[in-house]
Amino acid sequence: MTGKTFQFEFRDLNINVDNIERAMGYPEGESHEAIYDIVVKVMKQVEAICDLKAEYRIFNDISYDDANRRITVQRTVLNTGKIIYRQIKKSDALALFVCTAGREIEERSRTAMRESDVLEGYIYDIIGSAAVEATAELMQDELEHFMKSSDLKISNRFSPGYCGWDVAEQHKLFGLIPDNYCAISLTSSALMDPVKSVSGIIGIGPDLKRQASTCRFCDMKDCLYRRQD
Repeated sequence: MTGKTFQFEFRDLNINVDNIERAMGYPEGESHEAIYDIVVKVMKQVEAICDLKAEYRIFNDISYDDANRRITVQRTVLNTGKIIYRQIKKSDALALFVCTAGREIEERSRTAMRESDVLEGYIYDIIGSAAVEATAELMQDELEHFMKSSDLKISNRFSPGYCGWDVAEQHKLFGLIPDNYCAISLTSSALMDPVKSVSGIIGIGPDLKRQASTCRFCDMKDCLYRRQD
């Protein structure tokens, strides 16, 4: 098993005000000036307080059960469901990953809402979600670049809770990376702490393809971040 850890800065992420306003539901250039100013202010705060970390670990001891669409990593059986299984079953190895934007962003969001500044709290929440997804994207870019040196490709990344993969399976995933660099822990109901964190799986092999997005695989039609392919 091999792996790599990362520490990113907010300026490393491809996030701007337009991205956040679109996530809030505003078409480009159509938000109120006051909204723009708040987003700019909060983004500056997030740049100073975020703690962007990521890690992947590569597992070669894997096997596939086509009949039940199950993947065994070492001795852990992952019931990813048919959508994810179909996308990664040609993998020769699997990368399990965790990423986080840190705890401070969610604390700022809660504080703002507790002090009745619901809009600012909401913007902190939106930026935190965007930051951790962008961190995962950078981590995946690094993995893809690393695999190219061995003439290998990667799949898209898939997380418990999406595409039919039960979020409770997150306990199994974290069992394979118990001492994770990001210091993410799980509640009994499989929620991550810090909240602005993501985890999941990426396939590795010569016959895989990384799509522009995974939205076409996902059944969450009303997702805030859904892309139109």
